[in-house]
Amino acid sequence: MSSTASTRDRWAVIGAYAFLGSANQMLWLTFTPITTPAARHFGVSENDIGWLSEIFPLLYVLLAVPAASLLDRWFRPSLAVGAVLTAAGGLLRLGGPSFGWDLAGQLLVAIAQPLVLNAVTGLASAYLGPASRPAGIAIGSAGIFLGMLCSLALGSALGGSHIHALLVINAVYGVVSAASLLLVLAFGKHPRVSGDVTGVHGIRTVWQDRYIRRLAGVAFIGFGFFVAFTTWFQALLKPAHIHASTAGWILVATVLAGVVGSAVLPPLVTRRHADHRFYRLAAGATCAACVLFALWKWVPAISVAACISGFLLLACLPVLLEVAERLAGSAGTSATALIWLSGNAGGIVLALLVQAVLHHPLVAFLLMAAIPASVFMVIPAASSDGAGSGAAALENR
Repeated sequence: MSSTASTRDRWAVIGAYAFLGSANQMLWLTFTPITTPAARHFGVSENDIGWLSEIFPLLYVLLAVPAASLLDRWFRPSLAVGAVLTAAGGLLRLGGPSFGWDLAGQLLVAIAQPLVLNAVTGLASAYLGPASRPAGIAIGSAGIFLGMLCSLALGSALGGSHIHALLVINAVYGVVSAASLLLVLAFGKHPRVSGDVTGVHGIRTVWQDRYIRRLAGVAFIGFGFFVAFTTWFQALLKPAHIHASTAGWILVATVLAGVVGSAVLPPLVTRRHADHRFYRLAAGATCAACVLFALWKWVPAISVAACISGFLLLACLPVLLEVAERLAGSAGTSATALIWLSGNAGGIVLALLVQAVLHHPLVAFLLMAAIPASVFMVIPAASSDGAGSGAAALENR
């Protein structure tokens, strides 16, 4: 096989993985934009529909360590199982207009999620050279955000009157993405992807690194904020008489900006060893945006601020993953699992905190402004830290 063909095949694996990641996330968030219509469709409460999304971070926290261990020992088979479960979950939701079928399908996709998401750094490490890994991780992460974008856009476009059509589209997308990844894994080269440090021991090993602990803190704050923001943004704008569809399209634009940012910014940031400065920039922009949301309910200003925040904030995830993978060495998959585990735990905690003040939008938005501001305590300036970036931390180990 020529060098050009080999390079093309390796990037095909990254592209197929991004496709699968987008499908997994799209299935997760199917009902987020249509909670009330979905409740009417299935004859259940809105709280019941909420569980179709809320089981994902809960199961992720429980399954992150076992999934990391499986990926470290049997990477390709475990990722293939994640692909099959994602497709099967989408198909199971077509079983009939019964809430039970959808809950069962969501459970399968939720079980698949840690097997899929934890694989992003291991795949880039196995198939790409060191210089190309940041771009590979960025593309894989952008696929994840693309799935969120597709879910929000489809839900807003189809509304609550075409729920079965929405489920069919999701199922087809899941099956095609899973088949694509299985094909490239089966017919491409099979580089060694297994790590040396796995499971609970792997998590304990990476946790001993001070900078990785700080990265986990950033993930808890950043991903947790994003979950709280997407969950409650529409409800918090409702008292200002901003229509739900308007808020929904602002979310779509925010995630779209994040998809672009997560594909473009991470290679630039890691090449300049500027990760700590980038986290602080994203946190400052997001904090300022939330203060604006609290004080000024003008839709154009809200839209611009949300898009700037999304462009920077979502790009932090691939940067976090790439730096953690480099720092962790043979425990790279465990480091990825720790970052995702911290982010999902943050999603549970911070969404509940905002929910507690949901009927006071000013207080809620100011609380949301304080959440990203805490990054400045987790990631201090380089001059006071002695290891101002992932690269510097590597040198000081």
